[in-house]
Amino acid sequence: MSLSIKVYKPNAELVKELELSTKIFGQQLNNELLHQAVVAQRANTRQILAHTKDRSEVAGGGKKPWKQKGTGRARAGSSRSPIWRAGGVTFGPTKDRNFKQKINQKMKQKALFMVLSDKVSNQGLVVLDHLDFSEYKTKNFQSLLVNIENKILKNKRRNILVLNDTQNEKVFYSGRNLVGVKIINLENINLLDLLNYKHLLLTENAIKILEKKYL
Repeated sequence: MSLSIKVYKPNAELVKELELSTKIFGQQLNNELLHQAVVAQRANTRQILAHTKDRSEVAGGGKKPWKQKGTGRARAGSSRSPIWRAGGVTFGPTKDRNFKQKINQKMKQKALFMVLSDKVSNQGLVVLDHLDFSEYKTKNFQSLLVNIENKILKNKRRNILVLNDTQNEKVFYSGRNLVGVKIINLENINLLDLLNYKHLLLTENAIKILEKKYL
């Protein structure tokens, strides 16, 4: 069974139809696998911010506060004790925690293919024959998106992930301030970005690079 998609110019004019690989763009959705891959990515990008000091890390407390007997007070060996004010914390969160999760590389790739396939089946994938600008101009990027939204997507609420096949600064800086738009390079493709944006905009060359990498 063949799978094809329309290729457009930046002005939303139809150019041709492009054959897609069913291995990448024709996969059935597996919610369990997708959930596992998403949880793993979120866990592996999690930053450890909360950290409390235990009694070995807080300052002071090297000297016994008072003698063992004869004061009428409870015995105390260090002011760093967790029961003292400004003492160490018992069982508090530390920077030594590790939330990373391992996931098989083939499973990770399969999850990526499923999301790309879902974009195709739900008309959320738009392919351009090229994407480049001769100058840094947000107005040009805005005009491109308006053409695509009005003539292809027919969607009023902008929610687009732009996947560029090269590190083009003019494209990135022209579109980075537009609301509802995120621009990433092809090597940074990931599940969370694909799932967070309803529509995916990429070039014909980006598809060829993906197919060459995974086939």
